[in-house]
Amino acid sequence: MIMIADRAIGAGHPPFVIAEMSGNHDGRLQRALAIVDAAADAGAHAIKLQTYRPDTITVNADGPAFRLGDGHELWGGERLYDLYERAHTPWEWHEPIFARARQRGLVAFSSPFDPTAVELLEKLDVPAYKIASSEIVDLPLIRVAAATGKPLILSTGMASAGEIDAAVRAAREAGCAQLAVLACTASYPASPAESNLRALPLLAGLTGAVVGLSDHTPGLGAALAAVALGACLIEKHVTLDRRGGGVDAAFSLEPAELAALVVESGRAWEALGRPELGPRPSEREGLRFRRSLYVVKDVRAGERVTDRNVRSIRPAGGLPPVALAEVMGRRFTRDVPLGTPLSWDLV
Repeated sequence: MIMIADRAIGAGHPPFVIAEMSGNHDGRLQRALAIVDAAADAGAHAIKLQTYRPDTITVNADGPAFRLGDGHELWGGERLYDLYERAHTPWEWHEPIFARARQRGLVAFSSPFDPTAVELLEKLDVPAYKIASSEIVDLPLIRVAAATGKPLILSTGMASAGEIDAAVRAAREAGCAQLAVLACTASYPASPAESNLRALPLLAGLTGAVVGLSDHTPGLGAALAAVALGACLIEKHVTLDRRGGGVDAAFSLEPAELAALVVESGRAWEALGRPELGPRPSEREGLRFRRSLYVVKDVRAGERVTDRNVRSIRPAGGLPPVALAEVMGRRFTRDVPLGTPLSWDLV
């Protein structure tokens, strides 16, 4: 288990749902604040930002290395610098966004992309840090974030087992005592077929950390399946309206969908229960209405048991249905009225 702010996160608690704003504010502070409000209204537990400037994450250069591939579904051919210019959250917005989030009862934190971002976020007293998938190989950045002593969440999209292990070791060695690791497919949008959620228990075993899912697939299916496989945190991008734009809008949840995720992930967790078989407490009343053998017609002493006067019916109370073959042809020991549960002393 880990603690972020006053929230306990682990197998014994309902999933911690993180609403990722990313660039869906579309360059407008009021829209960013509206996303915070929508996440709070939907029942999310946290809102997360990404803290970078275009020139802290890349450089203003052109050429194939600095462009998305032409075939990219959302950002084909776009220069990295232009994409990050469009998607970044201005640093001066962080304080009002975090203030609104705290007002609305949300945990507010961010993904830093370089040490200057950690500096800013420390001044704003964030309660945790998230390392994005592409930065999992930036061990110096992981060490800087871990050295704050705050809980750390590592996203593992694209990472090999060796890279995940190196990142976890770097975090632990730098002082991280509270670590969560998220399965992730770092494509935007991601296909459910590439989620490989059965790897979640492997991720937990490899890292010894609380595990969760950073999900870029459409809808709720992958997130709910992840809960069944041990995910304790669920991160999904959110937008006010997919039709209204926003750099990540195409693979983001709208507010009503986010609300459904919060409710249904809680139900999925609750439904896991314990690894045991047998009747549940709520089934006790139902046990009274199992089938058993009953006298279904008034009979006289000495009459033979037949399929016309003894049948397997509801409720319980009589001999088990399997005894029917054994009692057939026997004689009743006394007069028995209809509706009497059959017992051995009656035949």
